[in-house]
Amino acid sequence: MTTTLAVRDLTVRFRTGQSVVHAVNGVGFSVGRGQTIAVVGESGSGKSVTCLSVLGLLPSNAEVSGSVRLEGRELLNLREAEARKVRGKDIGLVYQDPMAALNPVRTIGAQVCEPLRLHLGMSRRAARTRAAELLATVGIPSPERQLRSYPHEFSGGMRQRVVIAMAIACEPRVLLADEPTTALDVSIQAQILELLKSLTTELKLSLVLVSHDMSVVAGLADEVLVMYAGFVAEQGDALQVFEHPAHPYTRGLLNSIPDAAPDPDAALLGIPGQPPDMRTVPAGCPFRPRCVHAFDKCEQRPPLDALADDHSAACWLGGEVDHAEHSATA
Repeated sequence: MTTTLAVRDLTVRFRTGQSVVHAVNGVGFSVGRGQTIAVVGESGSGKSVTCLSVLGLLPSNAEVSGSVRLEGRELLNLREAEARKVRGKDIGLVYQDPMAALNPVRTIGAQVCEPLRLHLGMSRRAARTRAAELLATVGIPSPERQLRSYPHEFSGGMRQRVVIAMAIACEPRVLLADEPTTALDVSIQAQILELLKSLTTELKLSLVLVSHDMSVVAGLADEVLVMYAGFVAEQGDALQVFEHPAHPYTRGLLNSIPDAAPDPDAALLGIPGQPPDMRTVPAGCPFRPRCVHAFDKCEQRPPLDALADDHSAACWLGGEVDHAEHSATA
């Protein structure tokens, strides 16, 4: 399958006064047409920074290196005027908070029409007709009437559908969804995820889905990239990662998902400790201070090694997490 978006050795540093925040460290992934990759990890792991790096939307104190290619075209060296042409037209972005993403004093119609007129040069009438079609595509009833509505008249789920309609308006090749369900209740989350899944299939979009919740991406992602402290902890085919997690951090994320039919006597498992301060990430394996399997060799940083076809992990246990847990229990 042809690669649509390829990220290689992406590194991001933020200079803040006398210190440097090492936000992203050598991250790499690729996604093909019609495929979905999920970037998963706790808050502060570097997921959103990775996503915004692709669009060139980082603040001025960011130092970015590596490569981000859209169908072979390097994006990191684009001038701002060129980058603005890519945003919205070639790469769409679905924000975490739909209320913050929408202008409260402009109608829904005006906001959905904007990318159509800006990037595609549509007339006002043609853009309005297309905007109604887009609202219908994302499941908003009575779309022509809703074009006259304002964001505050919509529910959270409906607002997120509008944001998705704006993101796909120009038929981009890549859709970046940064925690698109965090601000929504559970029942609406499922609807939005199902919508993203159907759009990926129907429009042959390449979807990069950012989430802190492994359960959110289950059944949606073709590949999973697990990030911790700016590093890739584990990466591979979604089925492999879910069924055979090779990094203790991935195992911890999966164990922290509540069971649909919980045992009333079983305690909900969590990951001990807190994520590190990104200004002072510990030497060696960054997860070492929180890992119950840590041993002397973990004072050296493990490489991201292949365990099988399309499955890699950065852990000195070499994927033997089950064996290590059995030994610890014994």
